[in-house]
Amino acid sequence: VQLAESGGGLVQPGGSLRLSCAVSGYIFSPNTMNWYRQAPGKERELVAGINSSGSTNYAVSVKGRFTISRDNAKNTVYLQMNSLKREDTAVYYCNAYKGSWPSYDYWGQGTQVTVSS
Repeated sequence: VQLAESGGGLVQPGGSLRLSCAVSGYIFSPNTMNWYRQAPGKERELVAGINSSGSTNYAVSVKGRFTISRDNAKNTVYLQMNSLKREDTAVYYCNAYKGSWPSYDYWGQGTQVTVSS
């Protein structure tokens, strides 16, 4: 199983980006797909998550600005990021998690998002 993130880059404050995470290989459902991020010198933090039923959760810092979605037919999860701030600068990681048997915890390599003028 591989998770491949794309869509990162350099954007000005107030701008938008859409990250994608394509999952190759078979993974059991139900599961939760998450986006994490890690800024330099900081711990990795959960940004947003979405389960197989479509229920979502967001970090307080991104609520109202970011939207997570998933296309199960395409095995892809997205993170739409609007009104970006400098403090959103980080490496963003895609994660596929299933706690019950057969459990798994897969990670992508990450994509850099830089918010700067």
